[in-house]
Amino acid sequence: MRQSQLFTKIERNAPKDETTANAQLLSRAGFASKLMAGTYSYLPLGLRVLRKIENVVREEMDALNAEEILMPMLHPKSIWTATGGWDKIDVLFKLKSRTEKEYALGQSEEEVVVPLVMKYVMTYRDLPRAVYQIHWKFRDELRSKSGLLRGIEFLMKDMYSFHENQEDFDQFYARAKESYLKIYKRLGLVAKATEASGGSFTEKISYEFMVLTDAGEDDILYCDACDYCVNIEVAKCEEGSVCPKCGEKGLAKARASEVGNVFDLGQKYGKDFDLSFVNRDGKKQHAIVGCYGVGISRLMGVIVEKYNDENGILWPEAVAPFHVHLLALGGVDGEEMYKTLQTAGVEVLYDDRDASAGEKFAEADLIGIPWRIVVSSKTGDGMVEIKRRGEKETKVVTIQEAIKIVKRENV
Repeated sequence: MRQSQLFTKIERNAPKDETTANAQLLSRAGFASKLMAGTYSYLPLGLRVLRKIENVVREEMDALNAEEILMPMLHPKSIWTATGGWDKIDVLFKLKSRTEKEYALGQSEEEVVVPLVMKYVMTYRDLPRAVYQIHWKFRDELRSKSGLLRGIEFLMKDMYSFHENQEDFDQFYARAKESYLKIYKRLGLVAKATEASGGSFTEKISYEFMVLTDAGEDDILYCDACDYCVNIEVAKCEEGSVCPKCGEKGLAKARASEVGNVFDLGQKYGKDFDLSFVNRDGKKQHAIVGCYGVGISRLMGVIVEKYNDENGILWPEAVAPFHVHLLALGGVDGEEMYKTLQTAGVEVLYDDRDASAGEKFAEADLIGIPWRIVVSSKTGDGMVEIKRRGEKETKVVTIQEAIKIVKRENV
């Protein structure tokens, strides 16, 4: 992409009403634009990041043999009254049409997906099944804040699994937890599987996946000696207590942001809709259902909270909008370098604008693409200057050597 073709422009100053790094940097660097509190437009660079996150999540869900679908965002009132959610869930957006019919905007999909999948499950031979979607959700938050970390409209991956017995569910549940940890690792994040209450969804213990950040909204206790972690809201211990899992002393307290969750929904929704299948004994039985969510847009915000410095964003390779930011300085034509990088399969943003070197360098740091390649009169014919974002060292190499460096680091 040529930077001159971007309709967006870099903003010199951070929005006055934003205090978190992700809200300030994503706005200044032209990734997202706030329409109102909790609602954002994703600009060309930001949409590329969202799609990169989606692809990582999609690959891991496909590896679980889950099938991708797409469900409506507008739901009839009847399915929410059947489960009790219409009156019980306070964040549910409710709408009334001109015909006086009432609807809800999807804040989760249990009410849609259970009747949908069970329509095709006749006997135990049709189980297990898992389906997922990546779609927009709406929640009537009283206080939307922290940029992308807490919104009223957000992009989410939600998966649902259906099982004939608890043992089969538990096995899939364990696999899903491992897939989640793999997703976060691929995105450059360390997430802790945190015990939490099932809240409005279920009375059972669920797991939230937390990334430590001062911009988060949850307080957790965790053990450095093992993987024990618990949300303080359901904790039976306190900061400094002996770890109940490994016996080490000194549970630490930290602020964290939830980036995913998994719930054991049991047979609740099958019972609510009176949907069953014929089990191995020839009797009718309700399926055991699991729910697994990942906040796609929230992850974008959490990544920026973790990866930034005084100059701007430092995108991890896996989610960066481009792998290389090519800068042509001093009137030098970088067209040949641009085409060479593209031919080599390197994703490149080419700053072909008529701007000063200082302006281009500052904006490249703010945008945060992992590699900067500069072509100028100083580099010489066929040579370029290459530098990794966040590092001071620069090298002057051939364009082919630069391509090898970028591809090697991007494996």
